[in-house]
Amino acid sequence: MAGPQSIIFDGELMAYENLLYDLKDQIARITFNRPNVLNALNRKTIEELGHCLNAARHDDSVRVLILTGSGEKAFIAGADINELAQRTPIDGKDFSLFGQEIIHRLETMGKPSIAAINGFALGGGCELALA
Repeated sequence: MAGPQSIIFDGELMAYENLLYDLKDQIARITFNRPNVLNALNRKTIEELGHCLNAARHDDSVRVLILTGSGEKAFIAGADINELAQRTPIDGKDFSLFGQEIIHRLETMGKPSIAAINGFALGGGCELALA
């Protein structure tokens, strides 16, 4: 896995551990970068996605987003089961609602997005692809 990446948004430097963000020729590319767990979505990854989406929404140079997964097996293999196992039912519901809010942000950002699906797209990965 590559080291942390960062972008400046709203005057604040944002560092990413689980995503790669690249902007070239008016195309923002967001790569889910947890191939050792098939790019499973944990809270940190969802938070980072929310920051990337905010940055892309407010950057007039971004005309389109491409979302993809690193590795050869999965786009996104759903929720991180290891993290879910640690949650209570209430925590699990809150996490689900949080993830849905981030996906809604993608759906309503006003810029086209493309899911470059390169393997499994399960659960939340399928939801992101459909958004």
